[in-house]
Amino acid sequence: MNYNVALDIALKRLHDEGRYRTFIDIERRKGHFPHAVWTKPDGTQADITVWCGNDYLGMGQHPEVLAAMHEALEATGAGSGGTRNISGTTVYHKRLEAELADLHAKEAALVFTSAYIANDATLSTLRQIFPGLIIYSDALNHASMIEGVRRGGGEKRIFRHNDVAHLRSLIAADDPSAPKLIAFESIYSMDGDFGPIEQICDLAEEFGAMTYIDEVHAVGMYGPRGAGVAERDGQMHRIDIINGTLAKAYGVFGGYIAASAKMVDAVRSYAPGFIFTTSLPPAVAAGAAASVRVLKTAQHLRDAQQLHARILKARLKSLGLPIIDHGSHIVPVHVGDPIHCKMMSDMLLAQFGIYVQPINFPTVPRGTERLRFTPSPVHDPREIDALVHAMDHLWQQCALNRAEESA
Repeated sequence: MNYNVALDIALKRLHDEGRYRTFIDIERRKGHFPHAVWTKPDGTQADITVWCGNDYLGMGQHPEVLAAMHEALEATGAGSGGTRNISGTTVYHKRLEAELADLHAKEAALVFTSAYIANDATLSTLRQIFPGLIIYSDALNHASMIEGVRRGGGEKRIFRHNDVAHLRSLIAADDPSAPKLIAFESIYSMDGDFGPIEQICDLAEEFGAMTYIDEVHAVGMYGPRGAGVAERDGQMHRIDIINGTLAKAYGVFGGYIAASAKMVDAVRSYAPGFIFTTSLPPAVAAGAAASVRVLKTAQHLRDAQQLHARILKARLKSLGLPIIDHGSHIVPVHVGDPIHCKMMSDMLLAQFGIYVQPINFPTVPRGTERLRFTPSPVHDPREIDALVHAMDHLWQQCALNRAEESA
């Protein structure tokens, strides 16, 4: 076999389908978020505004976060030195886990190198802890959850997205004595819609199932202390395992689960994705702990972010652009074609200094390609104006349908 030819074919297929992913060389500047510097392919540079970052609240620039990281770096050096059981547990890791357990009102928390790994490692390990476990997974769950369920082996059931009636029928058809777990998300990031947390918890209680929720796009963003949608809705105490990230609203790096002390102890003791992975650098753990602590009392940032998201959605809707609006902080604009989606992204960057990445298959189904904007508290009215005018201009230039035309 000619392996180079096979590589050429595989890469050409991505280019032909308009879903070859291009990494844009951008450099964030401390104190200037959401502005950054774009280094173009020819080596020249330009100032741009980032509209697709997951640092939703700008905490990656927060002075208390940076101060905590500097302190830990000077005290401990760069790396942790090993896995958690081989010299990789420090006072910074313990403080972070204590902050997270307190955030979610759980007995314990466990930090991983990412929320992807936390999902994969935990879900794939639960069947070792609960033999015969049946996992019921929402059809639109994140790839990390799908991979964790798959790798764990055993029985799984996929219920239609947010369809509690379908979930009920699947659970009712299974052995009542079998251990069960319902895995779902609080916010599904591609459409920005919410999971039916209360209804799923009701169903779990009725059938004796455990609940596992992914709150990665909600932690820091919702609830009186930023613990997520489950906190906002008064359902957090009904969730058995909460998965979250430190790399989005908290602006740093890493992921975690929060649960009972026994559940955390079991996952910690059985999950290869935790046991055999070097722990977070102490400076990263320190910065994450500071961010979690700050956002517990920073409702003004959450309020400003939600306000800017509502303003952007309203203004784009007023132009007839096909906004997907489920009331969350995520602002997807449906394009529906991978070539056009990439073209719009490229033109926004080159002509207007606006950086937003195209979202194409397999992240979303074919035919639902979109641009996904993530307003922050520090996108000011002038920047919102610039984005709205640029989208209006390019939508007309590319002859794309307005919402009222396609209705």
